[in-house]
Amino acid sequence: MASILYFSTTWCGPCKRFKPIVQEVQSELGVGVQYVDAEQSPELASKYQVSSVPTIVVTDGMTVLYKHTGAMPKSQLVNLFNTFR
Repeated sequence: MASILYFSTTWCGPCKRFKPIVQEVQSELGVGVQYVDAEQSPELASKYQVSSVPTIVVTDGMTVLYKHTGAMPKSQLVNLFNTFR
């Protein structure tokens, strides 16, 4: 089963605008999302080579299946979450 990680920081403007969309889609679809503060978890951000936020990483635990940096439209996020649930 795939894991979805959402990397952000508290000071990131685009993150503040995108996070409610992620939460809405997560709630609508019943998909689990792990929220990661990239500054509080630099080792995890480094593991997935996250250098900008917001970033969504989908992993199977060993391999990165998908990675996207930046916000995306809700419809694209719904399609992404549906692909990996």
